Amino acid sequence: MHEEAFRFGRASHLVGVAGLPPTGVRETTGVVLLNAGLVHHVGPFRLHVELTRALNTLGYPTLRFDLSTIGDSGSSGESQTRHQQICADVDDAMNLLAHEAGCSRFVLVGLCSGAQNAHVVACTDPRVAGAVFMDGYAYRTLGFKVRHYLPRLMKPASLLRRLTRRRAAKGVPGAQAQPVFAVAASPRAVVRADFTGMVERGMRLCLIYSGGISNFFNHPRQFRECFGAVMRSPEVTTFFVRESDHTYVLTPDRQRLIERIGQWLSLNFPVQRAGSTS
Repeated sequence: MHEEAFRFGRASHLVGVAGLPPTGVRETTGVVLLNAGLVHHVGPFRLHVELTRALNTLGYPTLRFDLSTIGDSGSSGESQTRHQQICADVDDAMNLLAHEAGCSRFVLVGLCSGAQNAHVVACTDPRVAGAVFMDGYAYRTLGFKVRHYLPRLMKPASLLRRLTRRRAAKGVPGAQAQPVFAVAASPRAVVRADFTGMVERGMRLCLIYSGGISNFFNHPRQFRECFGAVMRSPEVTTFFVRESDHTYVLTPDRQRLIERIGQWLSLNFPVQRAGSTS
């Protein structure tokens, strides 16, 4: 595999780095990585660089790229909704890997908002055969609240300090302000139906949640509490990595994450050569 930078897309406005097989070698499955928030295509703490290079070593063509107006990518100049723009950008990314590496099916990988964006595309594009959603949609279920609040109720002094801080914060201007760039999450029933539809379509899913989102997700049981019986499907693999933070800042945590994703891909999408080109 070798890396090559591309400017591509319907308006030549997207920028990304592809890991490609030798000339003439065609691979069936390509892996596309989406931005984590506003972090450009190297990923938080170079996660996307390390992950794509590890997957290249296993034989998978990859593309880490910036969505429109993020990082090195510009605007397409089109009038589109956010979802339309994401789908069009990922379509351009898959077309690039199809042309350069012969890929006919794709696995999308996203962290945080990247997982939500990958979810949007996975719902509708039949070329998406699998997805790795990291710290994607999460909902505070009854089980979450019991696990979160019960230990705190058993420590009255800690609860009193928390209430005191919250009361004091109410008197500080801007302390209760909402994030400017917050995106409303899809309702849980919609996301649950989406996952069910993906699995019924034959997609294979890998959900990896970290201890870095403990305000929303705090136990392996919460996968089924959030998304229902579809989480028991053999097409769905789930991991709750309590010891890792949200952006995998520690090198050992990143290495374990990369190994998990590589093993899941090798099991579910073994490298298959699509033949040679003349």
